[in-house]
Amino acid sequence: MPCPYPVRRAWLHAAACLAAGLPLAAPAQAARYPSRPVTLVVPFSAGGSVDAVARMLAAQLGRRLDAQFVVENVPGAGGVISTQRVARAAPDGYTLLFTTPNHTINPAITPRLSFDTEKDFAPIGLVAQIPELLVASGNQPFDDFKGFVDFARKNPGKLTYGSAGNGTLPHVTTELLLERLGIQVVHVPYKGAAPALNDLLGGQIAVKMDTVTTSQPHFAGGRIKPLAIASAKRSALLPEVPTIAESGVPGYEGLLWLGVLAPAGTPREVIDVLHRTMADIGKDPAWNSQLQAAGVEPRTSTPEDFAAMISAEIRQWKDVVRRARITAN
Repeated sequence: MPCPYPVRRAWLHAAACLAAGLPLAAPAQAARYPSRPVTLVVPFSAGGSVDAVARMLAAQLGRRLDAQFVVENVPGAGGVISTQRVARAAPDGYTLLFTTPNHTINPAITPRLSFDTEKDFAPIGLVAQIPELLVASGNQPFDDFKGFVDFARKNPGKLTYGSAGNGTLPHVTTELLLERLGIQVVHVPYKGAAPALNDLLGGQIAVKMDTVTTSQPHFAGGRIKPLAIASAKRSALLPEVPTIAESGVPGYEGLLWLGVLAPAGTPREVIDVLHRTMADIGKDPAWNSQLQAAGVEPRTSTPEDFAAMISAEIRQWKDVVRRARITAN
């Protein structure tokens, strides 16, 4: 039986009900999150690695929170369209952004965004990461990272590298690497990662930042040679391939991280529910095995650490883009 006293203040409501020996009304139940479907907006088309991990996460969140989490693919403009949509969504936790480093690169190459990459979002946490793998075409005269660097130094501007397009993660991370090494390799932008990989296989370009998943099938035939991986430690899938950091570029990483953001102003209680659930998912051995089998590394973070990483990357990519004179087109 609900409390019959028409009091307005919550503490008077509680006191009146307790004095009358009546049960308290349950406002927490009415505010339970999530109580309806949640949309996870993905800035890329269906079928890729990012989309696959987003769908795996949506299934896990739905099962653990007893609610429906729906993935919606909103590609276009390097992630700007999807990001803008979430920035303008109601800050109630029912529209979330599943994003990647495009979130921190876009402010550098698109200075007049209609949203603020930091102020308009509330970070929830990281989910996973896909390390980039520097690979060479099989027709190149070098077989390892040192050979690549030595050849490039002796032949400035004669090698080419491909990317998925101007301002994409492989583009800016390769430019950062070349800057750290002090070598000149000519950039060849493509309209996507697939055509760049095809030209690497055909020998039209010399090197490319790729991933273990897409490159590994071509190692056996010698059409692609792995040079070094851009993660902090070696990949369990390619334990014989050294990291770029251990190959003479300390601290260097090139990671396609995957994380979740909410619109700014989303209640902290909602952020905490999502973060705790994602942290629990990250501890699940089955989840970790599922990711690792696909060449994806599990990764978790606090909302605060995620926010700090976003801020640091925005500064880093602005510097790289300025020095390399990278434009969106």
